[in-house]
This record gives sequence, C-alpha cells and structure tokens, in this order.
Amino acid sequence: MLSRTYSLFSGMCIRSSRRTIISAATKDVADQTNIPSFRISESNPAEHDASCLNRIYTVPSDITTSLMADMSIELKKQVQIFRELGILVRQPAVEVISYLEQTDYTKPINKYVLYGKSGAGKTTILLHLVHYGLTKCFFVLHLPWVRNWFRYARDTTASPLESDKLDLPESATKWLKYIKQLNNVSLSQLDLKTTKEYTWSQREVTKPGDSLSNLIEFGIQRTKFACGVINALVDELKIASTAGKCKTLVVIDGFNALTSDITHVCDENRVYVPPDKISITSAFLSSVNYNWCNGAAVLTVDKRANRDKRDSDYPTYLLGKKGFEHLDPFLPICVDEYSVEELDTILKYYKDRKWIRNVSPQGQKELELLSNKNPFTLWTLCKPLY
Repeated sequence: MLSRTYSLFSGMCIRSSRRTIISAATKDVADQTNIPSFRISESNPAEHDASCLNRIYTVPSDITTSLMADMSIELKKQVQIFRELGILVRQPAVEVISYLEQTDYTKPINKYVLYGKSGAGKTTILLHLVHYGLTKCFFVLHLPWVRNWFRYARDTTASPLESDKLDLPESATKWLKYIKQLNNVSLSQLDLKTTKEYTWSQREVTKPGDSLSNLIEFGIQRTKFACGVINALVDELKIASTAGKCKTLVVIDGFNALTSDITHVCDENRVYVPPDKISITSAFLSSVNYNWCNGAAVLTVDKRANRDKRDSDYPTYLLGKKGFEHLDPFLPICVDEYSVEELDTILKYYKDRKWIRNVSPQGQKELELLSNKNPFTLWTLCKPLY
C-alpha cells in the first residue's frame, strides 16, 4: 500500500523519513509585497473574520518566541523548520473571536469549550486565541496540555502550604517562567498588585501592594512555593479583573485532565492520586468559576487528556458529571478535520515552506484519503515526502 502511495507523488523520498531544518524551509518568510493566495497579510487576530478563512497568517516573531517556551514538541519542530509560526485561520477560531469581541465584560465570564477528534487542530486554534488575547491586552493565563503535568511529574513533593495535597514544584516553576514571558507587556504596563498578605514561611512574606511581577518572580526563585504562588496568582488576577484593572483570558488545553478520576502522579505510598489531591488543580478549576468578571475562558477537551475515558470526544462524557457541572453553562464548539479547501491551503503552505515537493493531483487525493483530512495525521504523512 505504501509503495503504491508514494509512487503517485512527483516528489519521492530519497532518504529516510527523518526531516531536519536543513531539508526544509530553505525560503524565508514570504515577501509581504507579493503574498501568495493561500496567505493573508493581516497578522492581528482581532481583524480575522470570515473573509480570512482557509488562509495562513504569520504570528509575529516576538509572540512566537514567547509561545515557543511551552509549545508541544511537534509544533516546536514545525516552527524551527518553517522559520515562522503560520496558523490556518479556521471557523472555530473566528467564531470565538467574534464572541469575545461582542462580550459584555461586566458580566460573569463566558466559557467556550472546543471539542473534536484527537489531532483535529484544537491546540493550534488555542494558540490563535492566545495571540488574540495578547493583542487585545488581556492577561493571558495559558495552560498548555494539562496532562503533561500529571503524566511526567518526577518532582512530586508534599505541599508545604496544604498538608493533604501534593506539589509539582519544578513543573510549576517552568510554567511561571512561561507566564511571565508571555505577559511581559501586561506586567510592565498594568498596575497589578497583590491585595492581601501571603505567608510562605517564617521569614518569607509577600506584602499587600507588591507587584504581581514580583509575586511570579518569587515563585520562580523559590521553587518550593511555586504551586502556592500559582494559587495566589489566579486569585489576584480574578480580583484585579473584577476591579477593572485588567482583563484576563484563561486558556487551558486538555481541561478534562483536571476533572478525571486518576492521574499518573504517585503519593509516598506509590499509589496514583486523583487530580484534586494535587495543589495546582484547585487554582485552575477556580480560574473558570463564575465568581469574577472582565474575562473569558477558552478550554479544550480531548480523550487523550484522560486516562480513564476514551470512548467519546464529546464534552459531556469527557468532563464527567462533576466537571460538567463545574463548567455549566458553557458554549461547546466543534473542531472538525480539515475541509477540502483547508487541506489544499495546508499542502500549498507545505510546498512553499519546502516541507514537501510538488505532489500530483492523484497524490494529493490519496493524502486526503489516508489522513481522512486530520491535521496531525496529514503532518505525519508528509514527513517523508521531501
């Protein structure tokens, strides 16, 4: 089957399927004075509407650098190889942006839940919305792929602040660094200060009126208290937003990992614990409560984020009764696989970035059939087609 497949392509794989930065992206970012039909020059997501659908826009390099700090491995590879972060403007992103533009921010936060098959592009759409939040001067509380916290935790310790819970201090410190870099403009321009005193130890105290930037830096420098700082940061952002000092956009990828029944995190008895036994869980669940305003929450649910629920892609099932009730009401938005037009745009983009060579019409049709127009599967199939 594979030999027949590759015979249909005018560009054959002449080496192994390993790809490097050298083998692709030999061209720099497209000249903005001569933009190909599959691209748009508008890099401000707030301006993206139906007229921009099915076309690629390029995220500015400074934003790309910030997002790279906590990006998935495959997306990092793509950015390095393509020398840019190009995002396909898709209907779910445009829909959420239109809702955010029309929101009455004096009311409790609205919640949007993206769902769909694994690999359909939910994470990339979230990056589009993170970029939107940054351009609109939101403080963006972005938590990429929650399951990584619960699956690869090698730094589990007893919480010094909550005796019945576990901390993930190294993961928390890494995330605080990411949040500080991502929101460096907001932290430098907005007057965001703590509203109460936080006692970390007998000698270490954060006083009321200290800047949120200093609070975050304390969590970075004092890894032991990083999880406690995350809880404090979420509380302070909710207070600041409600007071009108800022707007906050909560973006969580794989939210249903927080409402699952089990994690890969072990306690001192080497027994797997549920998410509610991990201290940061309460902070992120709190971030999507209705007890604050001047913000919004955009979340994804995915069956890969759960250890115990793999039979459906729908939010009701993946969130479980407890998780569904915690979010309800929310607006579910389905992320489908590529349309034929989107698939055509992506393949043109891959050719432009030298990720694939010219593909015959028959070969493109077979790529469509083999991938079932699933974005991640298509990316994987194109790896050996240079």
